[in-house]
Amino acid sequence: MAAPRTWRELQVEVIEILQSPVDTRRLLEEASGYHGAELVLHLDDPVTARSGSYLAAMVARRAAGEPLQYVLGRWGFRHLDLMVDPRVLIPRPETEQVVGWALEEAATLGVARPVVADLGTGSGAIALSLVTELRGAEVWATDVSADALDVARANLAGVGGSAATRVQLRQGSWWSALPDSLAGRLDLVVSNPPYVGEYDPLPVEVDAYEPRVALRSGNDGLDAIRVIVAGARDWLCRGGVLVTELAPSQAVAAAALAAAAGAVRTRIRIDALLRERALVAQW
Repeated sequence: MAAPRTWRELQVEVIEILQSPVDTRRLLEEASGYHGAELVLHLDDPVTARSGSYLAAMVARRAAGEPLQYVLGRWGFRHLDLMVDPRVLIPRPETEQVVGWALEEAATLGVARPVVADLGTGSGAIALSLVTELRGAEVWATDVSADALDVARANLAGVGGSAATRVQLRQGSWWSALPDSLAGRLDLVVSNPPYVGEYDPLPVEVDAYEPRVALRSGNDGLDAIRVIVAGARDWLCRGGVLVTELAPSQAVAAAALAAAAGAVRTRIRIDALLRERALVAQW
């Protein structure tokens, strides 16, 4: 009988198929259960039929164009390991920076137990990062999609502990999902809303797999941002801050929207690739 194949042999074949050593490594780690240097030490181990079948199925999905994050079923975001699938937007490094800027703003407020909202939470990436990194925060996470909230709920369960008890998930469109009792009480609002124009081109991998409702927002991509900025005055407390992600081309328009809505301070934050990436506005 032929000897069982090794992970090293499969690694060579998968790299040839996917043309991506990085994707290959991630898929081999998932199929084998070995990670990082541990995988290197076990490359010459025989592959079981079950593990080989699992790898083959993942490679086929990735080769067909499905995003790596969905194939793996999870993705890292700041200090979290999040479940992700086509019901939610894939968490991205730009949004990790948005959370960092939100934490900076929270630190300047000097509030011991800030009340925070994450509008359009998706996988829960922003809300769960805030509740685990912002001591004592009470976090309200909203989404119009029941499917997205199911994913966020699963990720909330994964966080567990006392942090999980400080997060409330609510279904609805932007501000309307929040209870009236929060009006005028929010110290910090953070959002990664859809901001792609209806007819703006997107990479095929994004357009074909990620949820349209989490990507596109009207002809100019600003529909959601308009709603979020317009409601901030009524929902934020005095001195409260809004931090919302945006496309670089929208920075001037978003800042003007905030000023027109009564913001006393507006700032555009620049991401690691030197692109205008977020509006910070204070009322």
